[in-house]
Amino acid sequence: MPEAPAVGEVRAAFLAELGQAASPEQIQEVRNRYLGRKRGAVTALLKSVAQAPPEARRDLGQQANALKREIERALVERSGAVAAAPTPAGRQQPGRSARPGDAAGRSEPVDVTLPGRDVRIGNRHPLTVVREEIEAIFTGLGFEIVEGPEVEDDYHNFEALNMPPEHPARDMQDTLYLESPLRTPAGPPGTLLRTHTSGMQIRYMETHEPPVRIIAPGLVYRRDTPDLTHSPMFQQVEGLLVGENVTMADLKGTLESFLRQLFEPDTRVMFRPSFFPYTEPSAEVFISCVFCRDGCAVCKRTGWLEILGSGMVHPAVLEAVGYDPERLTGWAFGVGIDRIAILKYRVEDIRAFYDNDLRLLEQFPL
Repeated sequence: MPEAPAVGEVRAAFLAELGQAASPEQIQEVRNRYLGRKRGAVTALLKSVAQAPPEARRDLGQQANALKREIERALVERSGAVAAAPTPAGRQQPGRSARPGDAAGRSEPVDVTLPGRDVRIGNRHPLTVVREEIEAIFTGLGFEIVEGPEVEDDYHNFEALNMPPEHPARDMQDTLYLESPLRTPAGPPGTLLRTHTSGMQIRYMETHEPPVRIIAPGLVYRRDTPDLTHSPMFQQVEGLLVGENVTMADLKGTLESFLRQLFEPDTRVMFRPSFFPYTEPSAEVFISCVFCRDGCAVCKRTGWLEILGSGMVHPAVLEAVGYDPERLTGWAFGVGIDRIAILKYRVEDIRAFYDNDLRLLEQFPL
């Protein structure tokens, strides 16, 4: 497939700037300009996929993700080359002071035959790896990535999502409330730490006309006692699609494609009826057990593992943002990044992701 002009332009500009980078600080500046989460050139290119013509989104998404991987490799290689380069004679080594009585401040002679010092290159956190993989999959499907405030108000976190004050579903959220309201630039004063990223459904639809096609990753907080599978802070991804003639079949097809790209191509996917206040009908989604074929202790001998919740957007949610539920339909889903990482990497305790133990973290890709 022919390469998009924008991809070629970003690659050419990156290679030119990287070739001029001669120190770790300059390499980091290049990294920020191209891979920065908010203003990076590659990040902007990935976000532009959602605005591309439908027939071009898949190819552009694949090219943009390939360019991102190419840039990451080039940065690592350049960092190693700069670190291994010999220090020019006469330049004072970092951390070495001039010898007493040396008026010129000259350093000791450098033995250029000595082997270079190894530079330890850090690894990305496993949760970051999973989050970026999820973002890459949905960007390739034409979705836009949006982020929102972690300090939320009651309306966006509950009421607009069809959960009024007396709704029993609020008890399931184990909410962490603030002692006093906190003024935020995003609207009403924040009174709680968001229990899910679903509030971004409301915030995005309030300011955008349909069609809507977004995912909203980020941290969420609940009053959970830490154990093998629970943490008071974890990461979640919310997905939302709204438009005309959107059906449950669209939801099933998208999630099946997503889960098979995320795990294995032969992963089986099962939908089971459930209840969520902001979707109707609702479904829990299961995948075939990643640990066994015929049943094990992890899947309780069923061969299936629950992975996420989903459903068709409730008409009350559409009405809350001024959308016409007679003309528009949509679907939504929510999945925990920590849970996916546990399954993908066979980590038994969710707390291991937050212990900063290098014996675990060094096992994952750069």
